[in-house]
Amino acid sequence: MCRPQHFTVSYTINPWMEPANPTDTALAVRQWQTLYDAYLALGHEVELIDPIPGLPDMVYTANGGFLIDGVAYGAKFRFAERVPEGPAFMDWFRAHGFEVAEPESVNEGEGDFLLVGDVILAGSGFRSTDDSHRELSQIFGQEVVSLTLVDPRFYHLDTALAVLDPVEGPGGVEHANIAYLPNAFDERSQRILAERYPDAIRVSDADGAVFGLNSASDGLNVIISPRAKGFEAQLRARGYNPILIDLSELLLGGGGIKCCTLELRGRA
Repeated sequence: MCRPQHFTVSYTINPWMEPANPTDTALAVRQWQTLYDAYLALGHEVELIDPIPGLPDMVYTANGGFLIDGVAYGAKFRFAERVPEGPAFMDWFRAHGFEVAEPESVNEGEGDFLLVGDVILAGSGFRSTDDSHRELSQIFGQEVVSLTLVDPRFYHLDTALAVLDPVEGPGGVEHANIAYLPNAFDERSQRILAERYPDAIRVSDADGAVFGLNSASDGLNVIISPRAKGFEAQLRARGYNPILIDLSELLLGGGGIKCCTLELRGRA
């Protein structure tokens, strides 16, 4: 995670960002602190990367890379405003014992890459390129399933799909319990998700529009926006424990709970 002490909205690179609207950095820090404290209370270990002046979006650490088994595939951001974040995150990974795979293709890390069991779901359409999906497959040697996003409000995969709990399916077939917003994807991607995850939670447009799917789950506790009321009820019906945390100020930059959380899988 990265404390948002330099958070502001001074440019526009997604539909949520309106520089004319005032932002409250102190409020953003307080809301972020609530999320940080919640992770600690749940028993998770949280490491911090230092915020860099002039890089207000560093708080959205999910975009900084994608890590499996101690290997970090670095980010290569699409927009110039965020490009310096890529090397900063890769330097942090190296300093903390991770092997770094330098990116050749534009990709925005765990914003567009989500690990579901042994499968990597990979988003494209607005930020990460299809070439990055091939690069991802070569680096990790795992199946990569490409999904195309079509609604500019949901420009990263983690705004339209949440991994809730990987489980072992019938006959030993690996699948996972996910939630997603169907209308955020093209028809091909909708078919893929319906076939692979028939028991997935399909979230309403209303809950998607408040970044309800930009959530974090440990397999039981799911941290979500308090405004995603329908999704909260769906989670309870499936036996999950929703934890409601408001990151409304950070949503002004187009990010929520998952955006602020990069999972560090397996230190080298």
